[in-house]
Amino acid sequence: MLSPFRVKGFGWHGRVHSRHRNYKAEFASCQLEAVPLEFGDYHPLKPITVTESKTKKISRKGSTSSTSSSSSSSVVDPLSSVLDGTDPLSMFAATADPAAMAAAMESSRKKRDRDDSSIVGSDFEPWANKRGEILARYTTTEKNLFCLGRVGTASSAMSEKVRTRLEELDDFEEGSQKELLNLTQQDYVNRIEELNQSLKDAWASDQKVKALKIVIQCSKLLSDTSVIQFYPSKFVLITDILDTFGKLVYERIFSMCVDNRSILPDHFSPENVNDTAKETCLNWFFKIASIRELIPRFYVEASILKCNKFLSKTGISECLPRLTCMIRGIGDPLVSVYARAYLCRVGMEVAPQLKESLNKNFFDFLLTFKQIHGDTVQNQLVVQGVELPSYLPLYSPAMDWIFQCISYHAPEVTVGMIALLLNSVMSAFRAEFVATRSMDFIGMIKECDESGFPKHLLFRSLGLNLALADPPESDRLQILNEAWKVITKLKNPQDYINCAEVWVEYTCKHFTKREVNTVLADVIKHMTPDRAFEDSYPQLQSIIKKVIAHFHDFSVLFSVEKFLPFLDMFQKECVRVEVCKHIMEAFIKHQQEPTKDPVILNALLHICKTMHDSVNALTLEDEKRTLAHLINGFIKMVSFGRDFEQQLSFYVESRSMFCNLEPVLVQLIHSVNRLAMETRKVMKGNHSRKTAAFVRACVAYCFITIPSLVGIFTRLNLYLHSGQVALANQCLSQADAFFKAAISLIPEVPKMINIDGKMRPSESFLLEFLCNFFSTLLVVPDHPEHGVLFLVRELLNVIQDYTWEDNSDDKIRIYTCVLHLLSAMSQETYLYHIDKVDSNDSLYGGDSKFLAENNKLCETVMAQILEHLKTLAKDEALKRQSLLGLSFFNSILAHGDLRNNKLNQLSVNLWHLAQRHGCADTRTMVKTLDYIKKRSKQPGMNHLTELALRLPLQTRT
Repeated sequence: MLSPFRVKGFGWHGRVHSRHRNYKAEFASCQLEAVPLEFGDYHPLKPITVTESKTKKISRKGSTSSTSSSSSSSVVDPLSSVLDGTDPLSMFAATADPAAMAAAMESSRKKRDRDDSSIVGSDFEPWANKRGEILARYTTTEKNLFCLGRVGTASSAMSEKVRTRLEELDDFEEGSQKELLNLTQQDYVNRIEELNQSLKDAWASDQKVKALKIVIQCSKLLSDTSVIQFYPSKFVLITDILDTFGKLVYERIFSMCVDNRSILPDHFSPENVNDTAKETCLNWFFKIASIRELIPRFYVEASILKCNKFLSKTGISECLPRLTCMIRGIGDPLVSVYARAYLCRVGMEVAPQLKESLNKNFFDFLLTFKQIHGDTVQNQLVVQGVELPSYLPLYSPAMDWIFQCISYHAPEVTVGMIALLLNSVMSAFRAEFVATRSMDFIGMIKECDESGFPKHLLFRSLGLNLALADPPESDRLQILNEAWKVITKLKNPQDYINCAEVWVEYTCKHFTKREVNTVLADVIKHMTPDRAFEDSYPQLQSIIKKVIAHFHDFSVLFSVEKFLPFLDMFQKECVRVEVCKHIMEAFIKHQQEPTKDPVILNALLHICKTMHDSVNALTLEDEKRTLAHLINGFIKMVSFGRDFEQQLSFYVESRSMFCNLEPVLVQLIHSVNRLAMETRKVMKGNHSRKTAAFVRACVAYCFITIPSLVGIFTRLNLYLHSGQVALANQCLSQADAFFKAAISLIPEVPKMINIDGKMRPSESFLLEFLCNFFSTLLVVPDHPEHGVLFLVRELLNVIQDYTWEDNSDDKIRIYTCVLHLLSAMSQETYLYHIDKVDSNDSLYGGDSKFLAENNKLCETVMAQILEHLKTLAKDEALKRQSLLGLSFFNSILAHGDLRNNKLNQLSVNLWHLAQRHGCADTRTMVKTLDYIKKRSKQPGMNHLTELALRLPLQTRT
């Protein structure tokens, strides 16, 4: 029991005098005058705005251009230096007998033609037949074919680029290409044919470098789409030159293999080729590999693809995949698809049996088709004034040729190629495109051979598109019927569930619960036999997610007859819990209003019970928190309106179902306390006999439930909170029981507690709780049988007996808070009250005996504080002594009557103590002294003026 005693050394002993407080006047003096607020520009939550600075690009038409031209002219051409006067082809031709050579080459050429014609039969339509149709169809009336056709910086830049290329092309014939800048289509065609002839003439006159330069520069023109409507025709014209070049190179190398003694056999192998021919062939490939730009390097190498036959048996089969991958580096989808078409053409000419590269080119195109809708292509179409319906047909010649190559003499393995292509089309094209043509796709799917590509995969691809885009409303039911006819006939459970999973979303999106119930029933029918559902939990989970994503009204969802039986297929506990979590997350997210629907409550109680029962000793804390959060979300959304008894019954049932999750029990206690306060609100504080009994039942619920919790501070705070609720509902004896339980629990508070997985000291949390507790004790009336301030006395005894840390000052801080409480209790009228509850100011009415008991407690507490300050008179504790002394001084200043001489002297001594040994915070003490001087000017505060004169400030040395 705390006993009063005197402490010497601070110049004080005797009775405490609390300052009389006029709370209304203090409130009025603390109010701020209305001052207009000015808001600054900066705010930490304000979004960052990035301002783009546009820097004008420096023109490079002046010195830069001249430098480029001079530097390019000074660079030694590696092709010319290698072939200057030492061309092995020319040397070989000069030493051979011309007559014999001509006869041998003619004979060999005829045999090769026969061999080539036997590779690709007459049933394969040659490229030459398509050439004229393309040139006639893809025309333009514009001139200036190599610029964008618009005035501006972009078109000027493109014109400069193309003009530079054409000037390089003019190296072999000065001024001949400048005419290309302003030609009509027919003039341009004629000029390209002249270039083709110039290539042949240069080759015939042994100007190999000039011939290669013509081919390179012409190939570069295929990267230009400045007049996009003409591109297919330009492709035909340029590839004619490439074909000519490839044929000339092949014939040249082949001629080196023929001498007076022998010629190459019909089906020659690299072993039949002499070293000179191989070296020359390799030289050509090395020259081409040194071309810097991708497009000319690709086209020129593809044009001499046949020459790999001179080097290796596997040369062509190795080059085709590499060239196919090279095309992936071409950014423009139109340019890349024609590059694929050219590779397929030369591939069919030299190795039509190699189908893999053909297929790869097609699927690569499907993957890149989405680029058509990218910003680059769309901006280009806008600049040229071309609409998408006019742009897409430009792909037709290239795609038609690729399809023709793929389908020619396709082996039995590729019987399902059409279905595969159809599947790829549905996967690659935009969902809106597929959805608007759903019935057309269904018609094509029905015509596919089941022995090839499986139909259910086609319907799955169609369903994926329909989940992203809506088909015409008039076709929706027919689409579902056609698809489900195929899906429901699938015997393999995996095939069935993979397809059904996709179409469930389409059904939920466009139909009612009746159709959804039918689909779920069909899924249960297919997946229940032989427990097939055990191998398909991911797909079944996906179905549940899609259903709850589209049915936000849970009364409708749980009225679907087969929904709960569908949940029964999740037999594996971890999977079942995950599904329950998804359902609860959807309920918390989409349920806007509290519910009392018995269908929803029964279903969700079952689901929450499933989650709760999965908790065991091995369950992680994070998982427990997640499950508790979901269950609490459900509990918060249950409301029976004014039927408070039914609400309490629900909470009682929930407590029995979720007893293993502490956060859920905490939520139930808070919910019951809120229910009691709602009852008080309805009754406006005037309880009837029935409502009073109901409130006591709520209080009893909390008092019974709190001891089952584990967290010590959780129990303390709930005891305090529930006691406050009981006090507000005039349940005084129950409130005392809660407060006594909290006081008796304080000794059990450990020194260290676990906070988020880390051990932390508990004293700061205990200090916070006790401060809140003191605030409540101010309005708690004394029990008539337990004496004056019995709860405060019990609490002080517990605080004194509690084992505090040796270097801790929290006990003194708590005693300081007790002084604040006792000072407030000595006032004639308390600072706040609880409606319909008489506090001690009303019960005692300022009785002298009550005030005397209050003063005794103050004396005892102050003695404890002063004794502790004496123990801190050590070198290592002087800083703590200074801080506590100043804190105690401020408490006396705020709550004590400093007109009492002894208390006044004590405050002066504490002021000196705070400054002793130079440990005081001078800035804080200056502010404190200014506050005292300011208060001394208020009415009735003249005694503070004398006090301020006795409080000197010491400067640090």
